[in-house]
Formats: sequence, structure tokens, C-alpha cells
Amino acid sequence: MTKPHVLQIGSYPEWDEAPLSEAYALHRYYAARDPAAFLAEVGHKVRAIATSGTAGASQAIIHACPNLELIAIYGVGYDAVDLATCRARGIAVTNTPDVLTGDVADLAIAMMLALTRRTVQADAWVRSGNWAAQGSFPVSRRAFGRRAGILGLGRIGTAIAHRLSGFGMDIAYSAHSAKATPWTFIPDPIALAARSDILFVALAASAETRHIVNAQVLRALGPEGIIINISRAANIDECALLELLASHGIAGAALDVFDAEPNLNPRFLQLDNVLLQPHIGSATVETRRAMGQLMRDNLTAHFAGLPLLTPVTE
Repeated sequence: MTKPHVLQIGSYPEWDEAPLSEAYALHRYYAARDPAAFLAEVGHKVRAIATSGTAGASQAIIHACPNLELIAIYGVGYDAVDLATCRARGIAVTNTPDVLTGDVADLAIAMMLALTRRTVQADAWVRSGNWAAQGSFPVSRRAFGRRAGILGLGRIGTAIAHRLSGFGMDIAYSAHSAKATPWTFIPDPIALAARSDILFVALAASAETRHIVNAQVLRALGPEGIIINISRAANIDECALLELLASHGIAGAALDVFDAEPNLNPRFLQLDNVLLQPHIGSATVETRRAMGQLMRDNLTAHFAGLPLLTPVTE
């Protein structure tokens, strides 16, 4: 039987590459020397695209695949996929929610603790010999018992809130509407920032949420506040963030996502009040295996004529 043709936008771990290669005729876009010529050659064969939340699928790529039926995303974010074009052409889109929720929430907590307790700097203090030569490391700030704000109370935001509850924190959140939770609903992001010591950004990215965390929100957070972003870089106005970090308009930031990553703005590297992570929210063996399995299960379901497991659009 002829294998369905799948356009693979980026590389995957071997545990996904092997079963994908066995089940499908893969066309590896990321390995093409001339992507446009490559698409012109294979695009008409392609029935599905396998991609990631970061790489997505542009309008140009979608248009180059006239027989495209499905875009399967390895990741929860779908803002890099041209959903309008997909809906107009009846192209289904799937992602991999739930399986990465716990790890992303764990990293948010780890980033909070690393930033407030300055664990990275403390490790460097020991390794450099400063502990022996200069004495105790400067005191840091506590995490427990403080006021937390969560911008976006979806799966990940809710998981963060549950974890923060164990720290005895006073939790508030912003969302489209109030939810049945013990936490305080504050619809306005500026007001949420004003009552927060630590602001977590956990909402899905869209045109409506672009730069939802702007200079006003950051100023409302104030010089004692910190911000933690494990969502998408576009949710924060990066220029405003850099200005307020440099001027100590806010106390600090912990970031797992950046504009134009991995080529982040070099100004971040000059700041000592920011914790930088290389977009590793879901990067554990267990979660990446589960993400790959769910992506492949959606592909399998589609080509078997079965309902998609985790559709974004159908």
C-alpha cells in the first residue's frame, strides 16, 4: 500500500523519526537546500504536515501543498500556523495539549524559585571561590506566602496555580471569564499586575494577546515585582520589558521564550536580574515521548478515517 506523503518541517527525536519513517513517505523540509524549489517539487504530493508549535506552517507552505488535509503539531501552541487559511481550505489542525502541562508548570515554579532565591548566582558564588574568599552570599527574596498573579487560567495556568497553593500564596488570575476556583478573578491585566508580587504569563498566544503585557502592565507590577513567561514571547512587549529590567522598574524576569529565538536580544545577556531558559518547558524525556506519540496518533487517526484525538480545527 502506498504510504501517505507527509511534509516534515523540523527534526524530531529518533523515537519519533523511526515510526514516522516507517508509516509515511517523509519529505524533510528542514533538510532542503532550496526550500522553495523543494516545495515546488513535492508539495502536490503532501497530504499532511508534521511540525512544531514554534515552526508552525506559514501561508506560503500551506499554499504550496494543494492536497493538504492535516497539520499535526508537536506542541501545544498553534499561533505559528496560519489557521485562517486552514479553515478556509478545510485543513484540520491538531496539537498535543495536556501531555506537557505538568512539565511546563513545573518549570514555571523552578524559574520562580531560581529567580527569587538566586540559585544560579549562588552556584556561581561557590564555584568561583567567593564563598571561601568573601563569605556568605547576599540575601535573596522569599517565594512562599507572596501574592501571585496568573495571566491565563487554561490547563497550564491552572496547574501553576495548584502548585503555588502549596507555597501558601495569595493567588489571583485573569481569563476570559471567572472560573469555579478558590482564586481571585481580576479581568484586567493591569489590575492583576498591580496586586501581584510574581506575575506568571501562561495564556495562549494570538493576535489579540500580542503584547498584552505592555509597559503599563509592567509598571503596575512595580520595582519589587517579577514576571515569569512560559507561554509565548509575543505575549510580552520585549522592548518594554528590557527597558524596565534595565532601569529596575521591575525587580526581575524569568523567561523561557524570546522574540526571534534562539537569537535573543543581546541586551538580555547584560542584565543580572533576568533568568534565561532555552525554551525547555516541555523538554523532559517523558513528555517529549508523549508529545510525539500524540502527534503520531493524530496522523494515524486521520489517515484511518477516525476522529482526531486533539483537534484545534476540523
